[in-house]
Amino acid sequence: MDKLMIFSGNGNPDLSIKIVESLGVPLGKAQVDRFSDGEVRVQIGENVRGKDVFVIQSTSAPANENLMELLIMIDALKRSSAQRITAVLPYFGYARQDRKDKPRVPITAKLVANLLARAGANRVLTIDLHAGQIQGFFDMPLDHLFAVRIFQEYFAEKELEDLVVVSPDVGGIKTARAYAKRFNAGLAIVDKRRLDDKKTEVMHIMGDVEGKNAVIVDDMVATAGSLVEAAAALRKKGAGEIYAAISHPVLCGPAIERLGRSEIKELVVTDTIPLEKEKRIDKITQLSVSELLGEAIRRIHNEETVSALFE
Repeated sequence: MDKLMIFSGNGNPDLSIKIVESLGVPLGKAQVDRFSDGEVRVQIGENVRGKDVFVIQSTSAPANENLMELLIMIDALKRSSAQRITAVLPYFGYARQDRKDKPRVPITAKLVANLLARAGANRVLTIDLHAGQIQGFFDMPLDHLFAVRIFQEYFAEKELEDLVVVSPDVGGIKTARAYAKRFNAGLAIVDKRRLDDKKTEVMHIMGDVEGKNAVIVDDMVATAGSLVEAAAALRKKGAGEIYAAISHPVLCGPAIERLGRSEIKELVVTDTIPLEKEKRIDKITQLSVSELLGEAIRRIHNEETVSALFE
């Protein structure tokens, strides 16, 4: 482990500290701040020549600032002769535009993949991509981890009976099926029609939810509009206690207000994105992915298989 070095940007420093503590290694010294005009300033404070370097940075809000920090840190490490640079993105931002679904729109997920490669990253490690096909945008090794095991262990302790896993839309069926298999639970789908990028209209529930405890699963929650509407539709169909297990707590705009008055008993998220003080309401429980990422980093560094962590 003497060649392993881990650095962190300002995107999620608490998670970075937990990861290095799980590995028993120090966090690398780096100055990551701003020039007087707001440009990102980076200086690596340690010798990284010939080292296996991991840079931890979630590209959550402020997304542009965090992405630029990551790119500039990678460039600095490359120019400092690091042997290998792995970009660790607990939350991979700019992933929602992953295809041309309308005329004259970008594919930002591919753009970010290109930027990481051009900056000098040799490998990427991330958790619960918004769409699995984003892996194909990278011409370098990408390890795509899943938080399902963390959620499974948490809900197993609750010993919920008559459990059904719910996908909030048709696009999340594959994820919901994986959760249902893990939870040994039934499967239901919310059929909805999107009115625009902020409003959705729930149509009906496919699957048996009456009298059952429901867990809505998804990769991210932004304004919580779809999530709250799905919970309301489940309640209308006679569901019992309603939970949500969502990896990335983006939680922007009216999300907290909506969750506060929703039918959701508990929203369980991970710490891929830090929760500001105003977002730490009683309904939200945050679990840590630090051990999962720490074990992945250890295996990658030691050239061991990571596939066991995908299961």
